Amino acid sequence: MEITSTSSPEVAQVKANQYKRASLLAQITIFYNLIEGMVSVFFGVSDETLSLFGFGIDSFVEVLSGIGIWNMVQRMRHNPKSDPGPFEKRALRITGTAFYILAAGLVITAGINLYQRHRPETTFWGIVIAAISIFTMWALIHFKVKVGRQLNSDAILEDANCTKACLYLSFTLLLASVGFELTGIGGIDSIGAILIAIFSFREGRESFEKARGESCHYDNPESS
Repeated sequence: MEITSTSSPEVAQVKANQYKRASLLAQITIFYNLIEGMVSVFFGVSDETLSLFGFGIDSFVEVLSGIGIWNMVQRMRHNPKSDPGPFEKRALRITGTAFYILAAGLVITAGINLYQRHRPETTFWGIVIAAISIFTMWALIHFKVKVGRQLNSDAILEDANCTKACLYLSFTLLLASVGFELTGIGGIDSIGAILIAIFSFREGRESFEKARGESCHYDNPESS
């Protein structure tokens, strides 16, 4: 006699719960980046820390990307095999453009600061924010990969893969902030801002590639 271990309603309920978790992770990403952006911009301006200011603006742009991802997850709950809709593609193009503008602005400002030998007052808050962000991004990647594997969703796994860009940005901010605190060399902050600009440019390119249905080029999250 054949025994069915799991009934269809039970499978459907498990899937529904998994999609709820995926939606919750997307919302956490949005709200975390919003708060991170406000705090980073505030301290970046008050302490005249360009790398922290650029990191904060990058977080605001990530909010735009997060909204598109949340919309994608909501749509996948109803049609898991659907292609990215017009809203997500439009959001990704807007996000990509914003990243490009941010990258250009940071490079120009960093160049001026290097020429003028500008020094931030302190990078202490950059260290604090970067440390918190590293832990948060690592946790988000971990849980996004877990849910993506449970749902067998390439889209959610791809989102986890792209979240690695935020993790790399956090490490860049941490190194630049610690470097200035240890040496007092103002140029380290400007160099950190240029590195953040490079990551922002890459994120902009990734956004346009995702809008065309292509994948992020960061390491496969399944290897994490």
